Amino acid sequence: MNGLAGKKVLVTGASSGIGQAVAIRLAQEGCDVAIHYRSGRVGADETERRIRELKNDVQSLLVQADVANEEDVDSMFEQVLEQLGGIDILINNAGFQIEAPSHEISVKEFTDVIATNLTGSFMCARLAIRHMIDQQKTGVVINMTSVHQIIPKPSFAGYSASKGGMQNLTRTLALEYAKRGIRVNGVGPGATITPMNAGWIDDPEKRAIVESHIPMGRSGTSEEMAAATAFLCSDDASYITGQTLFVDGGLTLYPEFGTNWASS
Repeated sequence: MNGLAGKKVLVTGASSGIGQAVAIRLAQEGCDVAIHYRSGRVGADETERRIRELKNDVQSLLVQADVANEEDVDSMFEQVLEQLGGIDILINNAGFQIEAPSHEISVKEFTDVIATNLTGSFMCARLAIRHMIDQQKTGVVINMTSVHQIIPKPSFAGYSASKGGMQNLTRTLALEYAKRGIRVNGVGPGATITPMNAGWIDDPEKRAIVESHIPMGRSGTSEEMAAATAFLCSDDASYITGQTLFVDGGLTLYPEFGTNWASS
């Protein structure tokens, strides 16, 4: 895609799933990639190995941090800026979810999800944008949100709230920095085949239930999410900012309305 070769990218949560696929896809496009992980070093090593197998002379870097911890985030950015030579593109992908009825989930569990998914994305975006402004250059921030930024997800209150917050974080930053040439967009995955979703992916009955709600009748792949992300990072999307691109097989189309059940 146009304009990606030679760009410096930080992908958070790049040790598995969508983050891993995004890191590999951007490396395929010629980007130098910082591969962030929190505890999944084995997966991060696998991401780096697959990037090196591309043999296209891109640079890769492993960085460890808890994105919910401000000191960790500061240290990560110092390392990336020093060793990678800058940041042109930030992919805020790190995140997790906790399942529990909303009247039973603890405040700590709720705030832990918010701290990683939403506050962590803000802290990373803040430093990336600060660097872009200091260097007087344009740049891109992509927030990996979810269809659940608009679709409620019972028993996942923290996750839904964090993704809804990321939607408005995306729009706010996009508006605030548009005149500086910094584009901020979101990618909203639907049901995707990733390790985080193993609970229903590996259960044929549960998977059938999930996919019955998807108009296209199947789950998405991490590579499909990565392709959409690469597009939004590229110059092919140079006039797009403040938007969320849902990659969901039509899940956000209110599939229950696929047939006319209203009375005449």
